[in-house]
Amino acid sequence: MSVDTSSTASGGAPEPTNAADRAFARDDVHATTLGGSFQEYLNRVRGGDLGSLPALSGLVVLFVIFSFASDAFTTKLNLANLVTQAGPISVLAMGLVLILLLGEIDLGAGVAGSTGAAVTALLIVDRGWYWLVAALAGLAVGAFIGLVVGLLVARLGIPSFVVTLATFLGLQGVLLVLIGEGGSVRFADDFLRGLAIKTVDPTVGWIAAVVIVALYAALAIRKHRTQVNEGLAHPPFSLVVVRIVALAVVLFGLVAFMNADRSRNPNFPIEGVPRMFVVVAALLILWTFVLNRTRYGRHLYAVGGNAEAARRAGINVLKIRVTAFVFSTMMAVVSGLLLAANTGKVSPGSGGSNTLLYAVGAAVIGGTSLFGGKGRAIDAVIGGFVIATIINGLGLLNNASWINFVVTGAVLLLAASVDAISRRRRSAAGV
Repeated sequence: MSVDTSSTASGGAPEPTNAADRAFARDDVHATTLGGSFQEYLNRVRGGDLGSLPALSGLVVLFVIFSFASDAFTTKLNLANLVTQAGPISVLAMGLVLILLLGEIDLGAGVAGSTGAAVTALLIVDRGWYWLVAALAGLAVGAFIGLVVGLLVARLGIPSFVVTLATFLGLQGVLLVLIGEGGSVRFADDFLRGLAIKTVDPTVGWIAAVVIVALYAALAIRKHRTQVNEGLAHPPFSLVVVRIVALAVVLFGLVAFMNADRSRNPNFPIEGVPRMFVVVAALLILWTFVLNRTRYGRHLYAVGGNAEAARRAGINVLKIRVTAFVFSTMMAVVSGLLLAANTGKVSPGSGGSNTLLYAVGAAVIGGTSLFGGKGRAIDAVIGGFVIATIINGLGLLNNASWINFVVTGAVLLLAASVDAISRRRRSAAGV
């Protein structure tokens, strides 16, 4: 990624100056028809800008395979459980996207998240704190851990692999001190526990879906008119309409599906969108806005693409790198809270083992580049659902646990290979 230093003369964010950045932005569309826009998309794919296409294709294939392999996979109850399983992975992966955009890695994110969750649980159980205050304290712990890691990496220049590996080991000791070896802390708060086991009222779900679609439509149409009035490159209006309709179909279809009763006991109906999905969707909207529509997001991409060029353009590289670790670790704490809500407890082993590996795999499988400068929040969510689908589907087949590891590792290796090949194709195309 190259940076135009002239664009920052007034303190603004650098604008992308090469074809890859413009293609990634998805806004610099020169076609005037829907067919022309589709052709431009095909050209980007041929040039190596695959985005989330491999992950979405893989998700479809997995759904088809598991649907034929197990009748239980496509039941409403199991698909709702799939959303709950994917939630903590997707949230942790969203936080890791910020680090991967810089070309760094955070091996301690999962344990850091569980440390914040443990502090939250202990403050609720032992001190009787209100859940919101306790959760904010947990987030503050995560922010402090991220600040320390960020300063060690950005200020002292210690490789992130080394710093976060040390964090991974050290925080496991902290969890042992907080909880005790072999012990656990009950995640007792009704609201926090409800994030995993409760649903949104069906009427509220419909209202929220309508509001989201209407808001998205208003913003998309307003943006299109602004681009037209100012003579900027813009997609054809028909493409804007297609995007709005696609969002409406997906969102309304999801709400309709989740609002249907999925309980096995007719005396105890279960209906409504899982609260876990609402949390993931809210965070997805937040980070999509931050990365695509704020100066901080543009600076993050610039530093990940070429830190030296970003520095010469007037960007505070140190600040961007440190805050990326802070925000990422705070997202890890949210993930830790969701994981604890799902399991009902926090233990010394929470956040370790496969938690981080699944999250990194989710981000990469979704389309985030390991080489920095390329990735989106939606990549983490899509990748999270791919990972959760593999775990859920293989679990229904009662396969040996080693098969889960082998299949997940193979999918991750395939995603990394696609990333490397795509990067090579973009370089060959000069974008």
